[in-house]
Amino acid sequence: MQRSGSGWFETLLNSHSNVSSNGEIFSVFDRRKNISSIINTLDKVYNLDWFTSASKNECSAAVGLKWMLNQGLMEYHEEIVEYFKRRGFSAIFLFRRNLLRRLVSVLANSYDRHAKLLNGTHKAHVHSHTEAETLSSYKPVINSTSLISDLKEVEVTANKALKYFNSTRHIILYYEDLLMNRKKLNDVLDFLRLPQLEPRSRQVKIHTGSLSEHINNWDDINRTLNGTVYESFLRDYKR
Repeated sequence: MQRSGSGWFETLLNSHSNVSSNGEIFSVFDRRKNISSIINTLDKVYNLDWFTSASKNECSAAVGLKWMLNQGLMEYHEEIVEYFKRRGFSAIFLFRRNLLRRLVSVLANSYDRHAKLLNGTHKAHVHSHTEAETLSSYKPVINSTSLISDLKEVEVTANKALKYFNSTRHIILYYEDLLMNRKKLNDVLDFLRLPQLEPRSRQVKIHTGSLSEHINNWDDINRTLNGTVYESFLRDYKR
C-alpha cells in the first residue's frame, strides 16, 4: 500500500547480499493493463529475465518486486493467487498501523509531485536530513469531514487484500513494528529462508516527531478523531 514504508523496506531487503528486488515494476500501466500483461511481466521476473538498475544479477536466493494494491493486484486477484501458488511465490504485506500518519505522507507526496520542493525535483524518498526537513515543511490540510470514512476505506482495502491472498504463503508486517523493533527483520529473513544479516537503508524518514507538527488543521483533526476508534492515531510514536 502506498506510503507505508515500502520504499524504505525494499532498500533494507536489497541491502542483503542474497536479495534482489526489482522495484515497483507495475507502476507502468502497460505491464498491468490486463491479466495477460501481468502474467507476462511476472514470468520475466520468475525466469530472471527482468533487468533493472535495482536488480542484482548475481543473486540466486530471493528475487522479487514491490507491488501496490492499486496496480492490478486486487482487480485480478484470483488469477494472481493461482499464479503465486503454481510458481511458489511468497508475499510480504506491509501496512501502517497509524493510518493518519500514512495520510499525511500521501498528501505531502502528492503535493510535492507538483511543487517539487527540492530544487525543482520531486522525490518520494530522501537520503539526507536536510531534504527531509524541506519536504516536511509542507503541512497538508486534511478533510476532517471525510476523514473517518477515508480511514475506514483504507482498512477495508487492506483487509480485503489479506482475505484475497490468505491461501498464499505470506507474512504480514507493520512499518511501526519494524521501526521500533529491528528484530522483526529477522522474522522476514526467516520467512525468506535467508541467512541472518544486518540490513541497512540510506533512506531518511521525512515526517518525524509529533503529528501535530505536520498537519495544518490539527485542532480540527484532533476534535474529529477524539472519542473514536481512531483516537490512538493522534498520540503515537514520535520517531
